[in-house]
Amino acid sequence: RLLLPPRPGPPRSPAGLPESHRARVPTSQQLDAPGVFQLASLLVELDSSDEASRILCADALYQMGRGEEAQEMLSLALSRNPQRAPVLARLALLQLKRGFVYDGNQLLRRLIRIGDSSCLLPVLDIFQDEDRELLQSHCRWRALAILKGKQEAAAIKEAIAHLSFAILAAGGYAEDCLLTRARCYGRLGQMKTAIFDFNAVLKEDPRNVQALSGRGFVHLALRQQKEAVQDLISALKVEAGAVIPAILSLKPEAQGLVTGWLLQHGRATLSELMATKEVPGEETLRDLLTVAKALTKTCRAAQHHIFYTDVLMANGEHQEALKHLQEAFGHCPAEDFARARLAVLQLQSRNVAGAAAPLSALARRDEKDLAFLLNFVDTKHQQHLAQAAAQEGKVLMKGHDHQQALGYHSLAVLASRASPRYLRHRAACLMHLKKYEKALKDMEKVIQGHGCNSPKTQAGDHCCQGFLLLALAREEAAVQHYMQALQLDEPLALGTITECPGRESLTKTFHKIAQENFEKQRYEEAWKITDYGLKIDKSPELQKLKARLKREASSCSIH
Repeated sequence: RLLLPPRPGPPRSPAGLPESHRARVPTSQQLDAPGVFQLASLLVELDSSDEASRILCADALYQMGRGEEAQEMLSLALSRNPQRAPVLARLALLQLKRGFVYDGNQLLRRLIRIGDSSCLLPVLDIFQDEDRELLQSHCRWRALAILKGKQEAAAIKEAIAHLSFAILAAGGYAEDCLLTRARCYGRLGQMKTAIFDFNAVLKEDPRNVQALSGRGFVHLALRQQKEAVQDLISALKVEAGAVIPAILSLKPEAQGLVTGWLLQHGRATLSELMATKEVPGEETLRDLLTVAKALTKTCRAAQHHIFYTDVLMANGEHQEALKHLQEAFGHCPAEDFARARLAVLQLQSRNVAGAAAPLSALARRDEKDLAFLLNFVDTKHQQHLAQAAAQEGKVLMKGHDHQQALGYHSLAVLASRASPRYLRHRAACLMHLKKYEKALKDMEKVIQGHGCNSPKTQAGDHCCQGFLLLALAREEAAVQHYMQALQLDEPLALGTITECPGRESLTKTFHKIAQENFEKQRYEEAWKITDYGLKIDKSPELQKLKARLKREASSCSIH
């Protein structure tokens, strides 16, 4: 089998092509076109049914500049075998070269139906550069024309086939065709194949915006949040002006998902930077600014403008942050999140009490966001804020406005970095609001830091904790805290118990828990609870239980 030498041309990369479609390099003895034609003609004369030799004759005629003769020979071969893909491919190229676009299209469509695109590779090795370029441009044009019309799956598949021919004609890499083909695969739901094409482009050009954003949208369709965010941020960093319109062209649901993921990523990154107290790197802040600015242009939601303001503040651009905040929300915003930021930005030039009001409103709505925002307030102002907030909270509690007071007490807790003093105030406010679980958490933090407190203070805290546990029906734990209070400061504990929940009521609880321990034969614990219960009130039931303990457990050392 004698092969014609390939025409000189640029090296072709197999990027984007499967292994079976890579260019074949002649390895047999290579002869010039006239010699090949003579030998191939001899083979055809010896065996008129030898299609391979007939095709070789046509190839030699083409290289000798005798295109019409080559076409006649191929037409004869096609009449004998209408499904012969190598013949169809050569005839299509010759028809396009002659300007017969319609005929060339029909031949290419027949080739597409056969589904053998690999036959183009040896043809392209033989055809001249200008003819390969002609095939590439024609197939690209034809694919775009198809995509402008019907969008059914069959039409998209036909466009993909034409794009594949164009990519082959280009030597395996044609950026615009690969991008278009990737989008077509995406429309058909062939997401992994679409990513393959996008990767082929990014391998040659890692900063290609269309490939980055396109791959990001494919990850979006696959609900792969991390990969989608990474690609879209990379694209925004290269050219935000091209990515934002692409996001806006998505369906509303997809737009919401994209902006939500970007905001979530940006918030998490910024919060981590603020929490670690490290100086943010310029590149990290620049990336966050890019994301935040894109979000404000993609969707004018309040949370996007607030995020952009936060990034500006983190970057030290306080005046710019103030300007943007006022442009987005006005000088007196109604949004709690915006009012709180405005207060922080104006804190240097206004009184602390004035800043406490909007920050307390934010505390009632989102304590986590308030904690983040306080990172922008210096220690001195935070101390003043805590004092002013606690004072206002007390005033509101006296007026029985406990809901409003809760915001101020929460501000005091956060601004003081969880001072026990302010935790006690907030726990008391939460008790009035019957939010016992939250109050209990505050008192647990207080008791954990009891190291340097006086016995009187500790006794009061244990009484408070005991009352909260009773309210939550956790009676055994409540009894333990009341016993600790009596042990630390009996007069104060008895005074507190008398006021709330009442001595008679509490002794009934002591009797119940002591009785349970007695029935479980935990005599020492039952004796201890009974003894402390009798200090609260000389309950007849407790006295009877104590006598019973002496009789039933006379052999145990319970004194």
